[in-house]
Amino acid sequence: MARQADPEKGYEPLLEQFTPILAPAITAGITIVGNFGAANPPAAARTIARLAGTHGLSSRIAVISGDDMLGHTALDESELWEGDAGLPTPPAAPIAVNLYLGARSITDAIRAGAQIVVTGRVADPALALGPLVAHFGWDWDDVDRIAAGTLIGHLLECGSQVSGGYFADPGVKDVPDMARIGFPIAEVAADGAAVLTKPPATGGRIDIATVTEQLLYAIHDPAAYLTPDVTLDVTGVCLEQQAQDRVRVTGARGRPAPDRLKATVSYPGEWLGEAGISYAGPNAFARAELAVRTIRERLAIRGLTPRLRADILGAVSVFDDDSASLRQGTAASASGDYRAHFTFGGDEATVCAACQEVGALYCCGPAGGGGVRIHVAPRIVTRSRMIARDKIRTGYTFLEEALA
Repeated sequence: MARQADPEKGYEPLLEQFTPILAPAITAGITIVGNFGAANPPAAARTIARLAGTHGLSSRIAVISGDDMLGHTALDESELWEGDAGLPTPPAAPIAVNLYLGARSITDAIRAGAQIVVTGRVADPALALGPLVAHFGWDWDDVDRIAAGTLIGHLLECGSQVSGGYFADPGVKDVPDMARIGFPIAEVAADGAAVLTKPPATGGRIDIATVTEQLLYAIHDPAAYLTPDVTLDVTGVCLEQQAQDRVRVTGARGRPAPDRLKATVSYPGEWLGEAGISYAGPNAFARAELAVRTIRERLAIRGLTPRLRADILGAVSVFDDDSASLRQGTAASASGDYRAHFTFGGDEATVCAACQEVGALYCCGPAGGGGVRIHVAPRIVTRSRMIARDKIRTGYTFLEEALA
């Protein structure tokens, strides 16, 4: 949507903060690979070139292509992913179709001299696998080596999640110095064995527990984790704690890659509105309940019919359903700190009008309400489809060649 509004946008906005990493890496000859291109890899590449230029630096920037399948005839021959079976096809035409690419074009670009490789949609492990294949010269048919590289990429793909981020649970799984958590480093050998560690004097922890959690993260079948480059089997993976913050990883096995690749098809959806107001102190729960009833009644009076979910945060909202059946049968503490939170779905005008009523609770609602926050935005509806590998064409282009 950002690219539709501005053809020079659609890449990761944080790329503008890339300079502290960019200059030292270019100077040291360190190759950078990232999927920060998002929906607009060429614009991201131009931004990187501009940032490098502010330091008087230049580098060969490669842009990976092939993930953007919008308008491609292969979509007509694709099949709905089994996980979306039973869902209706959205009525509007797609606004984006992005394929999960593998690592081959990344490898090819590095071998051709790219110092920075910008991708759009790729499978996360490919960001590590591509450089590993380029460095070690692994054969793509050596499925165990490709599996090992894919496993390393999988362990690194969520950054500090393997070094204590999204892991900490005080008193149960303690993580030291989270404010300075260190990002992981993989020391990889030519045979695919690796040691996971992190920079010295940083917070976090890397041990059997953190690595195991990340190993199993988002894997549907440990014996057949499907990626564009290989079918990964982690059932024989061995983790060995070598020293503090050093875990050796071995035992990945591979089978040939699947014949079909997954694509995310994006359609324009309805509008989403989120609005909330807080109540604290004596009898706060009853005031929050009154706010919810008031909004429901005012919507009915105005003839507004958005899809509505109303929660009282702090009173079993995490576990409740859209009808608040659990909250209605639970005795919450009368006094405390509660937030009436509303989610509206529908057309833009209806959603905006519904959110307006939440704002009106300041002076037209229960006593002591405060901290109203309202956000309205269009939604994107996605379906996943499987596209035959032989219909896919990927490659890379150097930025200077594209500008020539």
